[in-house]
Amino acid sequence: MSYPDRTDPNCGVALEPTEDVRSSPATEATFGEVAAARMGRRGFLKGAMGTTAYAALAIAPASLLAACGDDETDKVASDPAANAAQDIEASTYQPGSLARFTEVSHGVSKDHVVAPGYEADILIRWGDPVTADAPAFVPGKADPDAQEKQFGYNNDFLGFVPLNEAGTRGLLCVNHEFTSRSVMFPYDLRFNSPKELAETEMAAHGGTIIEIAQKDDGRWVMVPDSTYNRRITARSTAMDISGPAAGHPRMQTSADPAGTRVIGTLNNCAGGITPYNSYLMAEENFHFYFRGKLDDSDRLWRTAGDLEAACAAGDATHPEARNYCRYGVAMGGGYDWGRHVDRFDINKEPNEANRFGWVVEVDPLDPTSTPVKRTALGRFKHEGAESITNRDGRLVIYMGDDQRFDYLYRFVTDGMVNETDRAANFGLLDTGVLSVAKFSEDGTVTWMPLVHGTGPLTAENGFDSQADVMIETRRAADLLGATPMDRPEDVEPNPKTGKVYVALTNNSKRGPAQRDAVHDRAPNYWGLIVEMTPPDGDHAADSFSWDILVKGGDPSVPVTGAQFAEGTSANGWFACPDNLAVDPSGRLWVTTDQGGGWAQISGSADGVWCVGTEGEDRGMSAMFYRVPAGAEMCGPCFTPTGDTLFVAVQHPGTDGALAFDEHARASDFEDPMTRWPDFDEAIPPRPSVVAIRKEGGGLIG
Repeated sequence: MSYPDRTDPNCGVALEPTEDVRSSPATEATFGEVAAARMGRRGFLKGAMGTTAYAALAIAPASLLAACGDDETDKVASDPAANAAQDIEASTYQPGSLARFTEVSHGVSKDHVVAPGYEADILIRWGDPVTADAPAFVPGKADPDAQEKQFGYNNDFLGFVPLNEAGTRGLLCVNHEFTSRSVMFPYDLRFNSPKELAETEMAAHGGTIIEIAQKDDGRWVMVPDSTYNRRITARSTAMDISGPAAGHPRMQTSADPAGTRVIGTLNNCAGGITPYNSYLMAEENFHFYFRGKLDDSDRLWRTAGDLEAACAAGDATHPEARNYCRYGVAMGGGYDWGRHVDRFDINKEPNEANRFGWVVEVDPLDPTSTPVKRTALGRFKHEGAESITNRDGRLVIYMGDDQRFDYLYRFVTDGMVNETDRAANFGLLDTGVLSVAKFSEDGTVTWMPLVHGTGPLTAENGFDSQADVMIETRRAADLLGATPMDRPEDVEPNPKTGKVYVALTNNSKRGPAQRDAVHDRAPNYWGLIVEMTPPDGDHAADSFSWDILVKGGDPSVPVTGAQFAEGTSANGWFACPDNLAVDPSGRLWVTTDQGGGWAQISGSADGVWCVGTEGEDRGMSAMFYRVPAGAEMCGPCFTPTGDTLFVAVQHPGTDGALAFDEHARASDFEDPMTRWPDFDEAIPPRPSVVAIRKEGGGLIG
């Protein structure tokens, strides 16, 4: 995800400040260096497009930087109805068994665009009623009590829990990652920033569970009076804390002296649905919600540079200074909730930030149940928590820590999944082994356990218990020598093949010293997808093998260093992979999050691609759907039958001000670049869930 805040010299675009700060002190070889060494010996994808040395972004050719100048290639009509005719590629891509649909073209437009022959219906929008007593949406109004009952903002992860064997009824579980104040509320309200505004934002965070049903004509609708319908928010939802860190002194606050109960969940990015149909909400950029001072000065840290300098100089004297420096807590420039709510001020509540950055487990089938933060899965900026049942019955969960130069994790439960007693599985995630990945040049991945008392994870290094290891998971992984990655986001196991796919979104801070003649991706602006293979399908094994599936960017521009299989069309390449999904046929689907910066440079909005992983289709990619201007593509989720693909379009009209009618412009509540999906002058753009179906029925793709 992105927090546009800092201006980068490339095209004057806004980039995410919190992920530009390298908080990792790791000195291990980065994944880029390891990959370069390995690929230098054994070559790359068979049939992959060639590359040349990756030059500085500033010297990229005009075709790559079209969105930064006056090139008309990617501009489309401002009439939403005209988009479909201009944004569909003429040729239909049909290699092997990968995809049989006419591709969408790269570009930017006010409306979303889906492959012809498919219908993309808006299922639910920000502000729509969730509970039976929810009031109607009132644009521009800060009303936390109403928002508690309405669909939250910036929908990210989507998970489907079937309620019948046919899969025509189910529960849709939705994460609400963050809020985009500039397009949510009018200027006067934003400028004055009353407590009601902060509390409305808190209520817009969290998650939503709704019952949905498929009508006879194939369309999906929400069941408005369902007893399953529920909001989970940062403002009011009580949650239990379980596992190694539960009750630890570093988890205790004035409101919760026992350290076992917390209000709310923050920045829920990707997530997961377990085999026993629990809903996992992953807390990602929790650090951005806290304010306060890390040292004894009279001023608050206002920039990431200030925080970095204070931490590096040892000037931070806060009792959790070492911990908060590593996570970037209270860096300034984020939410102002701490002005109104004491628990978000680290000087008033020194331990509150330790109560975020976890995986939250929810039982969607019991609307009265209390969500639980499972601390055995570690504390970091979780991107996703996708699971697979191992061949011995244990549950394995894969997770990325979405920051430049941070790590890839795996959790293996001690117990086995109980297929006959669903209730017995709740608590399964409280005991097990969390490990961090180390990639080697010989093509192996070693999983290193994060267990107190082993190796450097001892009292001498500040770890007095397993609770300390889990609270400071990042520092523990540093000491073990984990491989610094290029923003590991979604990690998706493929149940058909047993392989695991890792989306590495990008890393603008990798230095030139890491460049290699074959793997020259420093900086890595465009991201890549890594494939891991467990031996004999054993996801609990100590060592896997690894390879690279694709490298993002436009292959027709050699400077990008992109690599896709031969035959990938001009619209088949993508940049900055983020969320992943595997359909019932075993095909991989990829969504992207370029952020405003990279979207301006690539000249295209984010979208959904179908990517081949086996045989003649390996490394082949085809574009299926494209988001409206300023949006990010999230949450790909298939129904069990494969006839519907749900996707989440978040922050439309905001990200980096990439527009269709001029290369860059301001976009706010008063004058947004798009009013998708309502296209009503009185209504701002609204994050929404979209249900995509084939006209007349049938499998997606």
